[in-house]
Amino acid sequence: MPKTKTQPWDAANHLETKEDIAAYLEAALEDGDPALITAALGDVARSKGMTQISRDTGLGRESLYKALSVEGNPEFATILKVFQALGLQLQVKTVESESFV
Repeated sequence: MPKTKTQPWDAANHLETKEDIAAYLEAALEDGDPALITAALGDVARSKGMTQISRDTGLGRESLYKALSVEGNPEFATILKVFQALGLQLQVKTVESESFV
């Protein structure tokens, strides 16, 4: 039986439009896992070019790769700088909850 050749799937290769990016990040944010959110933001940054994001944020490219990985733990200021460099903004919306008064 011939071996099936596979390639790793990379989300960064499929984030082509602003709508793709927004939906991808929204899904990660809805999941609520900080590691997933950080990694998703890293995927988006790579899709746009980490070198350009590095220039736009004033942060080192290698430190961005590290911070925006599943193992990364970036400061909130870094997250905000990356969002700004990507032309994105965070928004707050209410959710139904009986525990909040």
